[in-house]
Amino acid sequence: MLTIGRHLSLTDALAGARAPRRLRWDPVARRRAEASAARVRRAVDAGERLYGITTGFGSNAVHSIDRADAEALQENLLVSHAFGAGDPFPDDVVRLALLLRIHALARGYSGLRPSTVRTLARLYEADVLAVVPSQGSVGASGDLGPLSFLALPLLGIGRVRVGGRETDAASALRRAGIARVRLAHKEGLALVNGTQITLACALLALERARTALLAADVAAALTTEALAGRKAALDPRIHAARGHRGQRESAARIRRVVAGSRLVDAPLASIPGKRTAPQDAYGIRCAPQVHGAAADGLAYAEAVLAIEIDAATDNPLVFGDDVLSGGNFHAEPVALAADHLKLCVHELGSISERRTASLVDSHMNEGLPPYLAPTPALHSGYMLPQYVAAALVSENKVLTHPASADSIPTGANVEDHVSMGTIAARNAMKVADNVVSVLAIELMAAAQAVELRARRPGPRSAAVVALVRQAVPFRRVDAPWGDALAKVRALVTSGRVAEAAGLTGKGGAR
Repeated sequence: MLTIGRHLSLTDALAGARAPRRLRWDPVARRRAEASAARVRRAVDAGERLYGITTGFGSNAVHSIDRADAEALQENLLVSHAFGAGDPFPDDVVRLALLLRIHALARGYSGLRPSTVRTLARLYEADVLAVVPSQGSVGASGDLGPLSFLALPLLGIGRVRVGGRETDAASALRRAGIARVRLAHKEGLALVNGTQITLACALLALERARTALLAADVAAALTTEALAGRKAALDPRIHAARGHRGQRESAARIRRVVAGSRLVDAPLASIPGKRTAPQDAYGIRCAPQVHGAAADGLAYAEAVLAIEIDAATDNPLVFGDDVLSGGNFHAEPVALAADHLKLCVHELGSISERRTASLVDSHMNEGLPPYLAPTPALHSGYMLPQYVAAALVSENKVLTHPASADSIPTGANVEDHVSMGTIAARNAMKVADNVVSVLAIELMAAAQAVELRARRPGPRSAAVVALVRQAVPFRRVDAPWGDALAKVRALVTSGRVAEAAGLTGKGGAR
């Protein structure tokens, strides 16, 4: 059971994205919600001029709304703003966004009646998920379009997904025993005004990025073994001399994985073709520096997103007798965090692809056959997986353009600066997913290379190779790849790669 309205941890929020949980409303927050809803009713009864309650929205705020039309105003807002483009968001994004929206409204500053919040909570608990187009939010004034779609089922309008199957909202509500809601004053505005679609995408991107971070250290360690690299670059004194926490921790993880190896620092005579240069290429030697910088960046993003989970992000907000207009719906904090997150995780993929390129290049791979094919020329081995990794990294270079650097005014120039945070967060999800594929390719190639060596890797590296072998066999001859990449990707995303290397738990990623 999750408690809403007080504090929702990042861990609990992500758990609530995977499957619905029972919700309990914090009593203090519930009483605050009751009081704020009563304050809104008094404002309407007294004819107070309050934005979005007794006035229109955006540039229409100059127009007053008759008391008799105050409720119709809210439903009109919801149905008119449910406009978008693109493929629907996947269920985990919608489920998480719904949970986050309920939690924000349950804080009690938004003026919704408790009954409306409870009905929204029942939709989440019943796993009735709106079909929400993925494009159309500019990340300010809230995720207006997507959040409108998210809330439409309250009215028995729109399309929903239940148990993975699409149906109409009215039928889904009947089957779930949930009565449709007639919106009261301010409720439509509160429902559409927030950052939760952007936040949901950013949180899921962060989850994937944190998993990729550990897998990147494992992949770097395995490639270090495969290329008979030198362990001097992992010496803790080097990393202490610079001082960055992420770098120190990444180096420690890689050291842990290669411990006991007979390949690392192997005598030159035992590695045919081994060059005498005293240091390795950057992909190996600088892995802790690159991975560590990414880890520190992800820690920053995590701190921002954890705050945003508990944020009240609609407008106006109710504090006792004061109804205050502000701009908490502006997603700039999340936009900047998501842009930084995607750049950090991209760098994990960028340096991973360089290590894969070294593995397949006979000029770089320290005596291994070209493309790791036991019979060169006749067989292409791992030639094309490196091409795919290169393509994904190049695609990520486009996706990492900072969306938050752009702004197109909307709302007749009343909304004259917007964050584009939803684009940043959506792209962060894509970048993180591409990086998982890049890391999976490195793991496949490194496992092949390790098994081509006569000397044994360390026991943790050997455990990773054995895990990869459960998904894809040693490649002696060219044959269809089938679902090899998908299987190794699953090992990364499930955390089994990090687990096999002994990196989960204490000493794992922050």
